[in-house]
Amino acid sequence: MLFPAVFFSVFFGLYGFVLLLVARRRLVELPALAAGPRVSILLAARNEAANIERCLGALAALDYPAEQLEILIGDDASTDDTVALVRRFIHGKPQFRLVPIGGQLGTARGKSNVLAQLSRAATTDYFFITDADMALSPRWVQTMLAAATPEVGSVTGITTADGSLFGRLQGLDWLFGLNLIRLLSDRGLPVAAVGNNMLVRRAAYESIGGYETLAFSITEDVQLFERVVAQGWQFRNLIEPGVLGVSAPQPTVRQLLRQRKRWMRGAGRLPWQLGVLFSSYGVFYTVLGWPGLLPGATVAALYAAKMLFQTIFLHITLRQAGRQESLPVLLLYEFYLLAMSVAVLAYTVLPRPIVWKERRYTWAES
Repeated sequence: MLFPAVFFSVFFGLYGFVLLLVARRRLVELPALAAGPRVSILLAARNEAANIERCLGALAALDYPAEQLEILIGDDASTDDTVALVRRFIHGKPQFRLVPIGGQLGTARGKSNVLAQLSRAATTDYFFITDADMALSPRWVQTMLAAATPEVGSVTGITTADGSLFGRLQGLDWLFGLNLIRLLSDRGLPVAAVGNNMLVRRAAYESIGGYETLAFSITEDVQLFERVVAQGWQFRNLIEPGVLGVSAPQPTVRQLLRQRKRWMRGAGRLPWQLGVLFSSYGVFYTVLGWPGLLPGATVAALYAAKMLFQTIFLHITLRQAGRQESLPVLLLYEFYLLAMSVAVLAYTVLPRPIVWKERRYTWAES
């Protein structure tokens, strides 16, 4: 019984320390920009007819001078109505430009190839990267720019999801993981960036040679972040309403599992500190559920304590991001997390290709 006692003491001690850190954090007052520079927003799109108009509508509503925006939409050989929808939306809006993607630059493939070509087409010193299923805050550009001091090469915002109950639970998943990443980043530990809500300084991007010089990866955002940091650039991870992006959720469990399997491909790139935090959850469930190891009352009390700590963490994170969620959904997240963690692990080990934007990649080549 010594190991369970030690483990749970460490687990809840660590969780309490994390709660203390996140609760003590206050919204950082970012400096106001004297004059906003021109910026480039890079948007890769492949078969996004269901989401692209929502994304473009949010970009058109940005609280930033339209003449200071260069919004480049790269069509990656879409076979649905994406191109027609984009052309109709951007008509009469000179800040938008549709860029057909043809051929391959260097080693870049898929989304990496689109971003490599859009980066070459861009004419500004700041690349804002997002996805076609995202809706960004109106103050996205100026808030991200304010954090991009001269030594900072990469700034990452906060992402959630909405919609149905299934979508809102996915949104809590986004917030949970990204706030852990932000806590580590605030302490100088480079963890990761998220390519649907990201600023990269042109000089930082060009310092690594661009996507066309990198080995292909389906987690290109993590790869780009790692290479930029390796060049000596600093980084920022932000959680506040001005940098909030709301993603369209995965509509089915199968599509969510496919997304998570792709993310697992990049998990090996994450630092050991984050691996310890996530692995502690697996050990928690294993020890708690081990037959006959602990009395039933003790199991119930420990599980209730874990749900309490987790719910407090999510509540604080939501408040910092400018969002709200009901208590029943926050409590339900625990069961969603347990079920999806088991399902994702099982799905990941299956010898099946990674499916991403209707393209298939083997584990070795991704």
